[in-house]
Amino acid sequence: MKVNQIEEKAQALVDEVERVIVGKRDTVQRAVLSLLCNGHVLLEDIPGVGKTTLAKALAKSIGGEFRRIQFTPDLLPSDITGGSIFNQKNSEFEFRAGPIFGNVVLVDEINRATPKTQSALLEAMEERQVTTDGQTRALPRPFFVIATQNAIEMTGTYPLPEAQMDRFFCRLSLGYPGREDEAAILGQQQVSHPIELVNRVFPPEEMIEMQTAVRDVFVHETIREYIVDVVRATRESNLLLMGASPRGSLHLMRASQANAAMHGSEFVRPDDIKAVAAAVLGHRVLARAELRAKGQTTDEVIQRLLDEVPAPIPVA
Repeated sequence: MKVNQIEEKAQALVDEVERVIVGKRDTVQRAVLSLLCNGHVLLEDIPGVGKTTLAKALAKSIGGEFRRIQFTPDLLPSDITGGSIFNQKNSEFEFRAGPIFGNVVLVDEINRATPKTQSALLEAMEERQVTTDGQTRALPRPFFVIATQNAIEMTGTYPLPEAQMDRFFCRLSLGYPGREDEAAILGQQQVSHPIELVNRVFPPEEMIEMQTAVRDVFVHETIREYIVDVVRATRESNLLLMGASPRGSLHLMRASQANAAMHGSEFVRPDDIKAVAAAVLGHRVLARAELRAKGQTTDEVIQRLLDEVPAPIPVA
């Protein structure tokens, strides 16, 4: 698949999802970018801004199966992965797949479940497989997890450990809609929900082809070095207690490849890296207490570091 085909199909996918996620094109593009990179998204936001609708719209647009898992304190790992059930008719145990077996899986309020249950997602997210009763089973392709959490109401929650935060390709937020956009939402949903009108843009098989083709976008050696310099800057910054991991470097490169492809470019430019760095690295670093006390975010620190790290001259 050629780059211009990726651009055309990706923008068509964004346009279709934006029919129900009004006025949030940048966030929708980041979600599609993560899907192109075969990554997973952490959505940190307040209730009622469209997180579930975004996941459903993406699933319908690629013709994939949508699954939803509501995380609660009493949820068990087997409630996610599934398990063996004894069939009395044939006197044998048979595997009943859990809700993780879907193309687009919404994990709602991930920080409400215990660490043991949260960790059940690790193998699925990283290896695209689950192991139950000593047997490993592959998950459907494409496989895309959108996990949500309320970053304000933290009472009775279990914060995600750094190891699991690092599994997420990027962190996004929808936020409140603008005045005109909110009025448009009311008009759309006065009679019915617009999610019912979302059409399939292309089948899941084409998304898999796009995921493969994105990796062919050219990354010059100087661009790879620039990525390393940006990530190393997070490790050396006196504003951060912990910098991004080597997985962060890899994901930043993948994201810049997808961003280039979505804009019709066959090679990565420094601007592609700058466009995605905050979303890809912001949740992988840990800010110092004094920074948090001032109300500054890790995304703002990433943007500051991008201004300080010299960018190479674009090379074709």
